[in-house]
Amino acid sequence: MTTTRREVLAGGVLLASLSLARPARASILPSPDRMRVMPSAPVAGTKITEEYVELVGRDAYFWAWPMVNVYIRRLVREHVPEIMISGAVPIAPLNRLGMLSDYVAPEERIMACPSHDVIYGSGVLALDVAPVVIQVPDFGDRFWVYQAVDLRTDSFADLGKMYGTTPGFYLFAGPSWKGEVPKGITKVFRAPTNTACVLPRVFQDDSAEDNKAVQSVIQGIMMYPLGEYDGTMKSRDWTKLRDELSTEGGDEEVRWIMPEKFFDLLPRVFAEAPPMPGEEGRYAQVSAVLAAAEKDARIKAALIKATTEADAALVAPLFEFRNFGVQLPRYWSTVTNGAAFGTDYFTRTAVARSNIFINKPNETRYFYQDLDDSGQRLNGANRYTVMFAKDQTPPSRGFWSLTLYNRHHFFEPNELRRYSMGTKSKALKPHLDGSLTIYIQANPPPAEFIDNWLPAPKRGDFSLCLRSYWPKVEIIDGSWTPPAVTRMN
Repeated sequence: MTTTRREVLAGGVLLASLSLARPARASILPSPDRMRVMPSAPVAGTKITEEYVELVGRDAYFWAWPMVNVYIRRLVREHVPEIMISGAVPIAPLNRLGMLSDYVAPEERIMACPSHDVIYGSGVLALDVAPVVIQVPDFGDRFWVYQAVDLRTDSFADLGKMYGTTPGFYLFAGPSWKGEVPKGITKVFRAPTNTACVLPRVFQDDSAEDNKAVQSVIQGIMMYPLGEYDGTMKSRDWTKLRDELSTEGGDEEVRWIMPEKFFDLLPRVFAEAPPMPGEEGRYAQVSAVLAAAEKDARIKAALIKATTEADAALVAPLFEFRNFGVQLPRYWSTVTNGAAFGTDYFTRTAVARSNIFINKPNETRYFYQDLDDSGQRLNGANRYTVMFAKDQTPPSRGFWSLTLYNRHHFFEPNELRRYSMGTKSKALKPHLDGSLTIYIQANPPPAEFIDNWLPAPKRGDFSLCLRSYWPKVEIIDGSWTPPAVTRMN
């Protein structure tokens, strides 16, 4: 009997929930610049109304949603016995990572909006268990970036081609680690939280030759506890990972958060991610409500009601790109503080819901599109073009790509297995005047345009994401924006 990926994930989440039947309350430390001590929540023993509980619950569900999402991914990894391919992505025990050896497959449902021009890696850190060493091999001229984000999905490490990172060994340490840094470690990156995620991305063009060439490079991408560090580069052939689980998992992203269990996990999350300056009141307010819910079933019921309503009314709409972001001409939008959200709770939750784990803007700039040039929803029943004028493809020091996602923000299988186009596309043909047109439609265009065809779903809505890896100043300062998505008659 084949075990599905969803069953393993659900089992991990259920075990985590059962272990939290009586969650320990988080110890909340005040920020260093707090000027005076005053009550930041109802005084212990104060009677509170169910309406107030719902208000606090809805607010907390919204701003803490990304942190709980990431924490559940850690809980799931606690039950992973070895590095393997699971649901078309690499999955590894805590403090280790796994790598794919090619583009992500269209069956993937672990993370919405995957790129189809890089080879991904994935790992979850538990820095309270041990510091972790990550290796950087010699990538030569190839574009690469390692993303390392904390429980809040904010970046805490600069590792990549845009930083001039040299080959060697780098150390990830938790906020309270006081150990000695071994000889041979190039740099230490300290995470603000003990739970964190690491996602390497390595460019690959769409040729079989480049896939073969990249294998010797990515074999050197390894991550392991500090106790295993001996100063020698370790390697692994990532083409030989076992695919242990079925990739059949429905059309939507794995549902990481169950609203009714949200507040069972939140005290552990608060303990992992102490309040940032100014957040002490938020934490104390929620903790007071949780204390009341432990003693009063009506308060607990009101809290669960609030999370269920907040999930549907506040979080779910942010799955659609058109509902958030900095608005640009021709109905495009972007995010200018990716992986550096701070207390921008709205954008943090919107990104976590729609396309979690985006890079910092200087590493990758993302442009999102749900609409055509007339403001109508993109749909597979229609045909579209995106035309870049001469020398006006996305200005990038790394590379650029245009990716198409179905209404669930995943790849729609097609015979060409083509889900993005851009720098990687060796057959992409410009016009004689130097302009470049990409044809977006469900059925094949005339033969002379096939190499520039980005297949759309045969039915249903879809979205586009244009990425500029290591963007140039024209993108950073906003002087360049994407061209319209034009509906063809």
